[in-house]
Amino acid sequence: MTVSENGDERRSFRGGGAPRSGGPRRDNDGRGSHSAGGGDRRGGSAGDHRGGSAGDRRGGSAGDRRGGSDRHGGGNDRRGGPARRGGEGGFVPRGRDGDRNQRQAQRPDEPDLPDNVEPTELDPAVRRDLLSLEKDNANTVARHLVMAGKLVDEDPELALLHARAARQRAGRVAVVREAAGITAYHAGEWAEALSELRAARRMAGGPGLLAVMADCERGLGRPERAIELGRSDEAAQLSGDEASELRIVVAGARMDLGQFDQAVVTLQTPDLDAKRTGESAARLFYAYADALVAAGRIEDGLKWFLNTAAADLEGDTDAEERVAELTGEGL
Repeated sequence: MTVSENGDERRSFRGGGAPRSGGPRRDNDGRGSHSAGGGDRRGGSAGDHRGGSAGDRRGGSAGDRRGGSDRHGGGNDRRGGPARRGGEGGFVPRGRDGDRNQRQAQRPDEPDLPDNVEPTELDPAVRRDLLSLEKDNANTVARHLVMAGKLVDEDPELALLHARAARQRAGRVAVVREAAGITAYHAGEWAEALSELRAARRMAGGPGLLAVMADCERGLGRPERAIELGRSDEAAQLSGDEASELRIVVAGARMDLGQFDQAVVTLQTPDLDAKRTGESAARLFYAYADALVAAGRIEDGLKWFLNTAAADLEGDTDAEERVAELTGEGL
């Protein structure tokens, strides 16, 4: 996972980039990704924010399996004062170092941290956001976030355990809540991801991560809410790839509802320039081609799958396979 600078200047902890395309799906290993009605089901944007091609159309959406409430968020501690969530900040009375060390020790519900994982591996921008924490606790939170980033593709469920551990220790740090949300998204925990991302946005503000949140609504079987997010005032603040990703998700929601022509119109923007190349262009072209085919415009869809294949320099989509399928060459 990396940190990206959004247009509103808030730091964003992301799982490798933007959503994969249109709406969350879950494949055999349980990871979510979005596609506009039939995209990648194999991992990853704001769905994936990373893995998998944009074109595998096998999976279906799945609801939340676990939730993920913060068990350290309220109540009083044993000393009679208000409980401090996640061991953040706060005054430690002189002579109570033993209590502090006990708080910072590994907790029973936390996954093990390998000895060779260092807090310095975390992006400096994210580490700066942890400066409000006591040093030892900040280092432990950083190490859990490092592990979440390393594991999010190969073992998203274990990655989520690390992200939850970080959240339990630092639940008032926006970037930690964002990390927990992104990781939950990768693990297919749509409700938990949505809750964490909402919390992060309440803390930090800004219109970022709307595409991921809309995709979670699709995963929860609520495409209408995904469309509402696409119409929100915050959505109007987005630009560039973030705006494009949200359009892809909204188009996927339209397709969930059988509104194929509306999905096509949603994606018709100046960004549909066949001369563009790269991941963002390929993802948009693929979603548009998929929507065209679903709307019965096969020839137009074939054209845009060909444009997708030309733009897809890294081979992240299955556009060539879709071309073969539509032309009968794959039979």
